[in-house]
Amino acid sequence: MTGRLAGKRAFVTGAGQGIGRATALAFAAEGAEVVAASRTYGKLADLAERSPAIRPLQLDVTDGAAAADAIAAAGRLDILVNCAGWVHQGSILDCSDDDWARSLEQNVTACFRLIRAVLPQMLERRGGAIVNVASVASSVTGVPGRAAYGASKAALIGLTKAVARDVIGQGVRVNALCPGTTDSPSLAERIDATPDPAATRRQFVARQPMGRLGTAEEMAAAAIYLAADESAFMTGQLLVVDGGQTL
Repeated sequence: MTGRLAGKRAFVTGAGQGIGRATALAFAAEGAEVVAASRTYGKLADLAERSPAIRPLQLDVTDGAAAADAIAAAGRLDILVNCAGWVHQGSILDCSDDDWARSLEQNVTACFRLIRAVLPQMLERRGGAIVNVASVASSVTGVPGRAAYGASKAALIGLTKAVARDVIGQGVRVNALCPGTTDSPSLAERIDATPDPAATRRQFVARQPMGRLGTAEEMAAAAIYLAADESAFMTGQLLVVDGGQTL
């Protein structure tokens, strides 16, 4: 098998749909073996049929013990992609304590645990790439109705930079991918839940200077770059792929 990720083994969370699913498929197409994890196994069912290099795994990343066990059972891992996440829609006045806690648990704490679980083996081999899927709704920029989400993704960016600094010079790189608004099943669900889905979709598109939403495949291509050896001189950085949203 040839490709930019040939000979590498990756662990991708949030692989049931959207950016995570596209990333699992793109990594496999580039030659990687992929453990594709999702809370909902049914969303993973066809991945192994589409590529024999993909091994589906049911995993709730907020279950710390299960996450650690999954990393241990995966064996050698060259790449970790933290893509599982949850979007709370609303301002701080719309955000309950439970919403806030879930945002942090899903979008930051789960990533912290998975990084902590995989890092020792990467450091022992002096090699590895960690890609945290953050967002432009973070420390990059403020987005209306994303108080809890933006705070959690800003924390993920902070975690990315801190871990990158801790392991710099030891062969492990840690970077964050910051997508803009991306067309995905998750976004479609949130749009469909509004009183006027067609108008809501037009609003999402209108804030994109390129006049369209990003695609999951475009984000997956960026994740390949961050995971591949071609970005070997890059760590602790944000790769913003947002169609000019934050210009």
